[in-house]
Amino acid sequence: MIRALVSGIFVSILLGWLGTFVVTRKMSFIGDGIAHASLSGIALAILLGWAPIPTAVVLASIIAIIIYFLEKKTNISSDMAIAIMLTTGMAIGIILLSFYQGYQPELMSYLFGNILAINSYDMFSILIIGFFVLLILFIFYRKILFSTFDPIGAYLAGINIWIFDLLLYVSTAVVIILSIKLVGVILVSSLLVTPSAIAKMFVRSFKAFTWLTVLFSVLIISCGLILSYYLDLPSGATIILTGTGLFILAFLFSLVLKHKSMKTLKH
Repeated sequence: MIRALVSGIFVSILLGWLGTFVVTRKMSFIGDGIAHASLSGIALAILLGWAPIPTAVVLASIIAIIIYFLEKKTNISSDMAIAIMLTTGMAIGIILLSFYQGYQPELMSYLFGNILAINSYDMFSILIIGFFVLLILFIFYRKILFSTFDPIGAYLAGINIWIFDLLLYVSTAVVIILSIKLVGVILVSSLLVTPSAIAKMFVRSFKAFTWLTVLFSVLIISCGLILSYYLDLPSGATIILTGTGLFILAFLFSLVLKHKSMKTLKH
């Protein structure tokens, strides 16, 4: 449980921070695409007896780079590029898994999520790899922010925006892989989007948006994990439903606030 909480809270900070950029750039589909495409890396690692998380991180980074160049250097749209990589990665993963004999319980935890199955090796892999992503975000935050809101202005200011765009794509891919053990390949994209969707209802500045998204991300994962523990439910699905429940409550609360503000204006 301690390993699950430590890993979950650390990953939630990364997901919240990256989620603000992903939602602002309208890249929500990329989480789903990379998560599903990474099945091939997980399948290869299981088949050959390698460590699944580092193997999937390397493959997901390559997939993110391919998606970026397909999107930017061809006339293929972003959703088309992601769809191609998603289906290709899943197809390769299914073929690789067909060579594995017998039931593989670890694969189920990657597909559907089982945060309580995180061992010490998984936890340290998440913390070490995640630390480097966090460091990149701290160092290049302003340039990534500039290229997100004003790519033309960033280019004119002498910033190589393609480097920071690519950095954002790869960082997102890496954090998605680190999150797979929490909620699984099938549900992971929700963690990238839901906290940002909730925070967006209550903020007017990007700085507040970032802080509130991180807060909601930590809250969703922590509460979801505790609920799954006491109710004896699958952790991945419980975390996602916790996020959905919080989104509904936030939406209703925002409607109440809007109604009150309209009444105040009328008076």
